[in-house]
Amino acid sequence: MTKALELFSKEGFYQTTMPAIALKAGMSVGNFYNYFASKETLAKELIIYIAELLGGEIRLINETPTGVAEKIRAIVRMYFRMAQERPEIIEYFLRVYLSNREVFKEGCEGMICVTPFATEMMIFFEEGVRSKELRDQDFFSAFGLFMGYLGGMVFLNGEKILPKAINEYEESISENIYQALCYRE
Repeated sequence: MTKALELFSKEGFYQTTMPAIALKAGMSVGNFYNYFASKETLAKELIIYIAELLGGEIRLINETPTGVAEKIRAIVRMYFRMAQERPEIIEYFLRVYLSNREVFKEGCEGMICVTPFATEMMIFFEEGVRSKELRDQDFFSAFGLFMGYLGGMVFLNGEKILPKAINEYEESISENIYQALCYRE
């Protein structure tokens, strides 16, 4: 699946062919179709894999006995680390999943295929509201702010627009996210 992730993240969904994926994976095309009936099926399996991977990382952060500000820093750090160490994962999410929603209509409606990731983010927000560190607000507004900021920074980094290494922005971005979401009396 790693080879498919790499191809999709570089070439995009429509430009990537099943024969190209099979070749990169060192398999015959026929054998590859034994595992994945279609490119759409493979695309859905990949987004589920990514959601489980990111969800697992955020679950570990959620389970730490720290405050919201530190958890935000940890999520930002994890996301940026993932973007540096496994860029195909974040690129796939941004370039294929978000840009080609028509591919994910059947069986991946709404946030179904990203449930493990979305659930852990919901838990993060709910615990932050319960501890009165975060404002009680619409999940999608808070989620969009948080993930939009991170996705935007990863995009700018990938386009070589950022003047500094992405990890040098962790503190300021974490603080900005916290300030945007925090509870104020």
